[in-house]
Amino acid sequence: MLIYKGGQKIEKGTYWDLRKGHRVNAAQKGVLPGGDTSIYLRIPSAAMLLFGLISGILYVVFLPFIGIALIAAAALRRVVEVLVSLAGSSFSFDWRPKSAYLTWKRKEKPKEKSDKK
Repeated sequence: MLIYKGGQKIEKGTYWDLRKGHRVNAAQKGVLPGGDTSIYLRIPSAAMLLFGLISGILYVVFLPFIGIALIAAAALRRVVEVLVSLAGSSFSFDWRPKSAYLTWKRKEKPKEKSDKK
């Protein structure tokens, strides 16, 4: 059996709680700590170290590709923003949702012309 739950009887070995990152070393038969929600894997320490080494190597190998993808996504976002801005300015209907004219200024009355000479 590879998967164990908390409170279950176990044999001698190393058990890993991958959710919390805890390791339980059992020198003899015993019971795993935690309730039914705690899930433990029985994996030898050498296999866990090998898994850590392989995952670290994969991280280092793919990190440059992740950086390139982030830069490409940022550049693409900027290009799309510029294109949307250009399209929005060419299809303007003089509608300004951010502008509010709440000053209630009265229109000026036209000045009367006087016929004085």
